[in-house]
Amino acid sequence: MPPLASVPAESQRPRGKGRPRTVETAAPSLVELLNLVRTEAATTRQELERHSDLGRAVVADRLTLLGELGLVDESELGTATGGRAPRLVRFAARRATILVATLDQTAIGVGVADLSGNLLTEHHEAADLTTPPAALTDRLAALFRWSLERHAAPQGVWGLSLSVPGAVQTGAEGAFLTTTPPIMPAWDGFPLVETLSRRFGVPVWLRSSVETMTMGELHAGAGLGQRTMLFMKVGRRIGAGIVCDGQLFRGAQGAAGLIGSLPVTSGGQSGTLDALAGSDMIQREGLAAAHDGRSAILADIQRRGGEITAIEVAQAAQMGDAASVAILATSGHLIGQVVATLANALNPDLIVLSGSLVQTNDILLAAVREAVYGASHPLVTRDLRIIRSQMGSSAGLVGAARVASEALFAPAFLKEWVMQGRPLAHPAFVDYLGQLARTAPPDPAPPLPPALGPGPSLRPGKEPLS
Repeated sequence: MPPLASVPAESQRPRGKGRPRTVETAAPSLVELLNLVRTEAATTRQELERHSDLGRAVVADRLTLLGELGLVDESELGTATGGRAPRLVRFAARRATILVATLDQTAIGVGVADLSGNLLTEHHEAADLTTPPAALTDRLAALFRWSLERHAAPQGVWGLSLSVPGAVQTGAEGAFLTTTPPIMPAWDGFPLVETLSRRFGVPVWLRSSVETMTMGELHAGAGLGQRTMLFMKVGRRIGAGIVCDGQLFRGAQGAAGLIGSLPVTSGGQSGTLDALAGSDMIQREGLAAAHDGRSAILADIQRRGGEITAIEVAQAAQMGDAASVAILATSGHLIGQVVATLANALNPDLIVLSGSLVQTNDILLAAVREAVYGASHPLVTRDLRIIRSQMGSSAGLVGAARVASEALFAPAFLKEWVMQGRPLAHPAFVDYLGQLARTAPPDPAPPLPPALGPGPSLRPGKEPLS
């Protein structure tokens, strides 16, 4: 377990005149001021006074303390507006780092982010989630350690955030996980959260891949600055991320947006949207088109011993193969009908589609647009944009970083550690690490991975279809 902060307890600090620094009196104002600075809602002392309704002396005192704790910096001067240039108050985002990872059916990604959730480095590689979970966890840990060698921070790592295939139940604001929730059947019973918490000595958060990708798109992609957005992930499963008033909507149990389970009908068949419009359907229909001769391109791939997946069908459609175009159009129209219902209910500014199927060709996107514009109220579609994501596999990592950043500095969580200067001193987390140490022996550090290239190692067009 890493050493806890050496910052003196509040009661041991010298007190300013008339301004006692006790946990009870200082913590709430410290939390408020730090989050104003962190979110850039206020960047000078004058703005902090105005936004917080705290007096000048209190703001000055709390900023001094936050500076001593290494959480803010006032070394930079702003622009003068008729007088002396004000000192800018900046969040010390590089004081520590956050480890992030995405787990998909056919790939994993790892990265390092700063405390504001900005991605500093990333790496992607092919993987199989049916691999024994202990082996895949060892690989994740090795990649994390390799990444940290490239991006070390003064205070080390403060959190770890994972993007996983299934929905993750909603917890209390900022609350880290102490047990591993259900992720996928093959991982049932494996203590993923406990293993990573013990190895790295940091709190762990999990979110679904759709949620993290939505967060990534909202904060670093086409959704930047948007108040209402729908994010659609199209693959084996089809899910929606819902942004309302600039915030991700998770629902009562963290299961908002599971539109792949909705019933639809196509060509006389009834089933779920996943079954009738997802990549499994596209692959199945592509194989049938190759077998009965409706698609010369797919038949040629099969004749040469190549594998026909949904990606091959999408690429054949882009080349003008009529059978493949019809398969993609059927999928897009079904997805679009469901999205139109959501659009009429939520009136979004923007709809973003993501996934290899959308990135590989224009036909599915065009079919979704046609269905949404044809089945939505004119006011809903008047200024609506429906686009594909440009973030690719980075969206999940960026979103996972934002999840951890927002959790670390959530007021309810922050007030318990801000006086110590680092979240690893949070009383509940200290107790949790103690429990882990008592119930299981420390894990040996995994070996470092072999030399890796600087960028994503996934072959273009082969992003995960999960």
